[in-house]
Amino acid sequence: MTAKVIALNIKPGIQRDGTQFDSPVFVDGKWVRFQRGRPRKIGGYKGIFQNASGISRGMIMNSDDGLNYVYSGWSDGLQMWVTDDDDGVGSGPTNIAFSGNILTTSTLVAGSGYVPGTYTLVPLTGGSGSGAEATIVVGGGGTVTSVTITTPSIAYVAGDVLSASNTNLGGTGSGFSITVATVDDSFTANDNNLWQFDIGYDSNGAGANVLVAHPGLNLTHIDNTVNTPVLYGAFPGGPMQDVGKFVATGVMTSGTPNSTFVITGSNGLIYPGQLVTGSAIPAGSVVVSSTVATGTTTVVITGTATASGTQTLMFDNEIAVSGGCVLLHPYLFIYGNNGLIQNSSAGNFQDWVSADANTNNVATGKIVKGLPVRGGTTSPSGLFWSTDSLVRVSYAPQTVGASTIYWRYDIITSQSSILSSECVIEYDGIFLWCGVDRFLMYNGVVQEIQNNTNINYFFDNLNYAQRQKVWASKVPRWGEIWWFYPKGDATECTDAIIFNIRDKIWYDAGQALGAHRSAGTFSEVFRKPIWAGTDETDAGTYILWQHETGTNLVNLSQESAIQSYFETDSIGWVNGGPGQNDPVGLNQWIRLERIEPDFVQSGTMSVVITGKGYADDTDQPSNPYYFDNTTLKIDLREQRREMRLKFESNEVNGNYECGLNLLSADIGDSRGTGNP
Repeated sequence: MTAKVIALNIKPGIQRDGTQFDSPVFVDGKWVRFQRGRPRKIGGYKGIFQNASGISRGMIMNSDDGLNYVYSGWSDGLQMWVTDDDDGVGSGPTNIAFSGNILTTSTLVAGSGYVPGTYTLVPLTGGSGSGAEATIVVGGGGTVTSVTITTPSIAYVAGDVLSASNTNLGGTGSGFSITVATVDDSFTANDNNLWQFDIGYDSNGAGANVLVAHPGLNLTHIDNTVNTPVLYGAFPGGPMQDVGKFVATGVMTSGTPNSTFVITGSNGLIYPGQLVTGSAIPAGSVVVSSTVATGTTTVVITGTATASGTQTLMFDNEIAVSGGCVLLHPYLFIYGNNGLIQNSSAGNFQDWVSADANTNNVATGKIVKGLPVRGGTTSPSGLFWSTDSLVRVSYAPQTVGASTIYWRYDIITSQSSILSSECVIEYDGIFLWCGVDRFLMYNGVVQEIQNNTNINYFFDNLNYAQRQKVWASKVPRWGEIWWFYPKGDATECTDAIIFNIRDKIWYDAGQALGAHRSAGTFSEVFRKPIWAGTDETDAGTYILWQHETGTNLVNLSQESAIQSYFETDSIGWVNGGPGQNDPVGLNQWIRLERIEPDFVQSGTMSVVITGKGYADDTDQPSNPYYFDNTTLKIDLREQRREMRLKFESNEVNGNYECGLNLLSADIGDSRGTGNP
């Protein structure tokens, strides 16, 4: 036995770029992370919901009153699950409805006792929306015989049950109802739907927390230019309706070429240029002017109305973009083509016309992502990524002449790039993202994140045709940023590259099954990440996985082992010995006689001795040597010229945290080259 022992003290990280022999850190690994510079197994994961209808293309999670709400957008819709705040036990999904104008009705309950006649512009009550009016016919027997929807409406959903006051049906009668069958919602199922979300308090509009969502047709091309509506709905679980659409009731006076619409009370949401629809005005009518005076709002509308009198009209700000949405509280921002950045008025996501609402084009390329940033005295502030620029927007009101300018737009850089719209992540005020050929961060200035470890491995193996599926998450417990990506010819994410921002090191998931994820949420009130799987179940559904949970893969009642391993760099004498990288070494083999394992360990692990005679030679792995937490030493007689050690855990409940292993090693055969 050798007189000296050598500490196996390898620098942290997994180097994929360059050659194995040249690596100063670990050269291979799977489902392994580093803490305090030492390898340890990444946590397990369990399938908490087996019933997602499709591959998730965007997720958001928020907690309220002891419950945790998880939203997932997919190609054909939006779903929500509810869990507790502790262990992910819950129910779902709820298919979130998309609301809109009533198209057709179904079940008619005729009621009784109504006064026979035909009644027009009857306001309908009940349901989730507003503005619906109908022509109702009451037959000779005092029952309702027909209902025809005649005015535009908003926020109704299929299944809403509507009625009408008997004061509008002759003054007597009861029991009438009509069910909404279909609505003209603006959401369109599409395989290219890629969702962006935010949640905030709409203080002056809805007066409640709302979910804001944008399903953009961006999954195939980051620079897609097709605009799609921005949606919002009550959080949690409310139906989604178009942002910027509202109804108002007033008295119409027909005229040529314009008609006049007078509303009782002050309505500051109406503004020139808005699209207007109604049963008695021509298609394509817009607001010419809106004047508030003496307790009324007078609106001039293009076109000659076909009827005068009391009517309900729908006003539309046409809030549709190609990029996405973000809340810079209390403002809702949307963005898209030609550097467009547009915001609502403070605290009212339906108000796009007040003085502090604004529209600007600030870059050449499309804006694809926005996130809030600390603004100090110029709050709120946000960062907006275009395909070639980074722009900072700040609330900084100043008076110029007779006008007040509320927002300042600063171009941080006009020579940057972004790989995908979902690859940006914020970590403690620092923003990190993938460019098209490097990793970048913003902490007051844009700078490159140094990566000499696996930058080529990532960009050379990324399926660029699927670049928009690259997405970022974080595991703050371990100081990690994860970028999931489709590797090789994969069309869904199959691997993840990991930056440990705490220790400034890089590694990867090793193409483990746990990296087959398409979208996810990170720890907030609920302390575990929830990531959506890409592998279809036998039932044709997809799984939501709760990560950093235990040590196994838990799916239904089955628990499976998660393979985790790490492999050292070369520890041969030719490059200085274990943990060294000396320019001058001994041209002899290293003979390994004993390993003294130092692990916090559950279950049995193995170590394989591998290596070769030359850097470009073929590896000669040994049989595995097994050890558990009672093993004091592993005696062996292995020698290689360029030796590496591979430690592995691959059994149910297996886990490990590596310490400082000791090696009893000596100079082996005097031959300078050749395989064992």
